[in-house]
Amino acid sequence: MLRHWHVSFLSFCFFFLFLFLFLWTPYDEISATRTFSVDLINKTCKTCSDKSTVFNYTFCSASLQEIPVSRTTNLQGLAIVAMELALQNATHTLSVIKELRRNETWDHPFASACLRDCDVLYSDGVITLVDAVAAFLEGKYGSAGAWLTAVMDGTTTCEEGFGDMEEASPLTEQNYSVFQLCDVALCIVNLLVSHA
Repeated sequence: MLRHWHVSFLSFCFFFLFLFLFLWTPYDEISATRTFSVDLINKTCKTCSDKSTVFNYTFCSASLQEIPVSRTTNLQGLAIVAMELALQNATHTLSVIKELRRNETWDHPFASACLRDCDVLYSDGVITLVDAVAAFLEGKYGSAGAWLTAVMDGTTTCEEGFGDMEEASPLTEQNYSVFQLCDVALCIVNLLVSHA
């Protein structure tokens, strides 16, 4: 219950942060800023894609541009958008896992064990993402990066658990999305560190 309240409160804070970032931009500069920010999104996603073989440029660009506030913000704002999206996706994935566990129709007990492991990984992952955002907002980019990496490792462990047991994963899409969103945020955090 406490964890749920903590995540809900953080999402509420993000809303006001995004609203502030939007309102902070003068009205006559919004159009120019939007163009600049779309360019910033594409440039950032391209830079990150060039640095990694697993980074998905298309996923990055589409995910960030889907959120209106990302079109009127800076690099720090893009990092927050990516982390908020990762948090939302991780929270949703945790709900999916719990629903699958409630309605288990698995023929093999190993699949049930894998879901249990993913439940633990995502329960921890949601809290870890909250910690990552808090660290980022405090300017502790190294800690934020470490937390994001931990969540990425959790999604990989969840997915590989099914493969190790020769079971089809029902969470492939969710694991991929959370991994990629964390990777977007991590790359932006690293860019901020390198330009500090």
